[in-house]
Amino acid sequence: MKTVECVPNFSEGKNRALVDQIVSEITKVDTVKLLDVELDPNHNRSVVSFVVSYENAVKAAFAGIRKASELIDMTKHSGEHPRFGASDVIPFIPISGTTLEDCVKLALDLGKMVGEQLNIPVYLYGSAARSEARRNLEDIRNKSFQYEQLSVAISSEEWKPDFGPSKMGTAGASIIGARDFLIAYNVNLNSRDISVGKKIARALRARDGGLTFVKALAFNLEDKGMVQISMNLTSFRKTPIYRAFEMVKLEASRYGISVAESEIVGLVPMDAITETAQFYLQLNGFSTAQIFEKKMWGD
Repeated sequence: MKTVECVPNFSEGKNRALVDQIVSEITKVDTVKLLDVELDPNHNRSVVSFVVSYENAVKAAFAGIRKASELIDMTKHSGEHPRFGASDVIPFIPISGTTLEDCVKLALDLGKMVGEQLNIPVYLYGSAARSEARRNLEDIRNKSFQYEQLSVAISSEEWKPDFGPSKMGTAGASIIGARDFLIAYNVNLNSRDISVGKKIARALRARDGGLTFVKALAFNLEDKGMVQISMNLTSFRKTPIYRAFEMVKLEASRYGISVAESEIVGLVPMDAITETAQFYLQLNGFSTAQIFEKKMWGD
């Protein structure tokens, strides 16, 4: 069976019952296998991961977007993470028997449906982008340009959506695309100084001369009293987790700051964790074939 992964990000990270209603609509679709649901109250955002047959991928994603548009009012939403809409970012990722080009087609089909049937503005990104200016997510939406700013700018030619109306409702806009597997990885610092956090994030970001295949932002975690360096690792084989972690430690040490903890949001490939273990344990010559579970159940 041809399968893809879909990882929709919804602008609700505090109300589990509300998120469960959205997830319920997704899982009603045939062939959907729910992998993970993670809520972050500081970001006020949830990340849902599921795999589904290629034929049912658009139907499943659309069901979640439709339900989110009914339940989430962006005029009342606030959180640390940048956001455009109730269903904020919806990427398709090739898994089995599918290619990135297949996922681009899914993104286009979903964008058209969301724009026409739900009257939600849609911006295409990643490999599905229609212009280079919208290829990178951070070039579309960032800390200084979010739902509120788009509500005003959307009527301009520069911000004309790829699908849907050039006006915003309570569900906001959605960013739909296709990409390869990425790892959402956060490092929390023993500091409340957001200005230092921003300097560290800038040193990490590929676009600012940092590590290739790393996107990074700094956030305040009010409940923990910490600054978080939030990263997307867009190619873990070329820029592994351990290298990003060590870079955060190195930059933080300049300011006398230590690392409190780190976390992975959502799912992570086994190879990424194995590679990190090899680095820190100096397991030269170690092979993933030595992992017990892989011998038992295969890949």
